[in-house]
Amino acid sequence: MRNIPIPVDTSRLTFICVMAPRPRVVSQETGEIKIDRNGQTVYQVGLSAADQNGRVELVNVNVSGEPDVIVGQVVAPVGLVGFAWEQNRNGQTRWGIAYRADSITPAPAIRAA
Repeated sequence: MRNIPIPVDTSRLTFICVMAPRPRVVSQETGEIKIDRNGQTVYQVGLSAADQNGRVELVNVNVSGEPDVIVGQVVAPVGLVGFAWEQNRNGQTRWGIAYRADSITPAPAIRAA
């Protein structure tokens, strides 16, 4: 399976940080932390993504460098893309979508009219 990034239209979604940023662990056995091509630590942030109809999904988003966000904060994942993945192990097939963003920042405040 080719790993082609699928852009996510974030303009119709509201994202809230539900899990504080933490370094992405490559191996539970060794404790190795994931590093990107530029030598930056990759962090994983848990976000809830809600649409205008009230549907909510929980997604883990990887981002290079520690984002300055806290749990409960409305955030904006910039450059969010999804990657379909598939894994065959011991005759079992697992699949899903992994998410990555260029950055995750606090969302701009919306002023009441």
